[in-house]
Amino acid sequence: MTGHFVISLDYELHWGVFDHRSVDDYKENLANVSRVIDRLIDLSDTYHIKLTFATVGFLFTKDKAELIAYSPRNKPQYTNNKLNPYLYFDKIGNDEIDDPFHYACPMIEKINANKNHEIGTHTFSHYYCDEDGQNIKQFEEDLLAAKHIAKNKRINLESIVFPRNMIANKTYLDVSYKHGIKSYRGTEKAYMYNIHPSNTKYNWLLFRLLRILDCYINITGNNTYSLEELYEEGKIINLPSSRLLRPYYSFIKFLEPLKIQRIKKGMRRAARKNELFHLWWHPHNFGKNIDKNFKNLEKIFQEYERLNRKRKFTSETMTSLTRKIINNN
Repeated sequence: MTGHFVISLDYELHWGVFDHRSVDDYKENLANVSRVIDRLIDLSDTYHIKLTFATVGFLFTKDKAELIAYSPRNKPQYTNNKLNPYLYFDKIGNDEIDDPFHYACPMIEKINANKNHEIGTHTFSHYYCDEDGQNIKQFEEDLLAAKHIAKNKRINLESIVFPRNMIANKTYLDVSYKHGIKSYRGTEKAYMYNIHPSNTKYNWLLFRLLRILDCYINITGNNTYSLEELYEEGKIINLPSSRLLRPYYSFIKFLEPLKIQRIKKGMRRAARKNELFHLWWHPHNFGKNIDKNFKNLEKIFQEYERLNRKRKFTSETMTSLTRKIINNN
């Protein structure tokens, strides 16, 4: 088997940050998401690269009535009410025309019509699997709601990205697999990527700095993965993250070449060793400094094109790669 390149995008709009950022605080990034996705699709299609859009189920709805209708009866009861998006419904508009920060049905239809890319799930409500107050039954109903609305939009969900990578309780993986989810994106293996948010060490300045620095200089290795080692019969397959593509920041623009080179080196190793390199980010990360971010992305895509010619390095969605892994075992 050749090396493989997977890109997953956490598509969530304001639902991904509503608990700590208002729309006004983050308006430029959020307002440009549709523009970013259109450009992402065009550039990806030019370089024959497949994308997986891990999409919050709320975004599938065309208006508030549909949002309420598809919401599960047994909703997450987080101890911290700030995390509960259902308590936020009164603050959002009626539909995408009225409120483009909380609905995205037309864009989801556009992605689905393209057929080169995958729509996976980021849960129905941007569900936090490790937060106090919620339980596995509530998660199951959330997942079924995501599956239900996607099916009614002629989309079959087979991959998941857990919001904020919260998946300490592995029984949630079994529930996902039971309902047809074949793969998920786990974290890198290094300790600093596996400190639970409830652990005080998670917000230690040391670990926060190390996670940022690791995007520019090699602290944790290339984080590429042997496909044979990812397979477990009868289990959901973990396609772990290799690297978060951090957005362009003008105040550290001198570090941009290091960031891109770090990603390219990981891709080269994956191509050489016939392993997986899994890159991810959020579309809203590109909503500011759009041209700068796409200039960086095109450099990555050009490297993919070179490796594809030289070593048959292959782009796959999360689900298409999962099917390959299953079929080879």
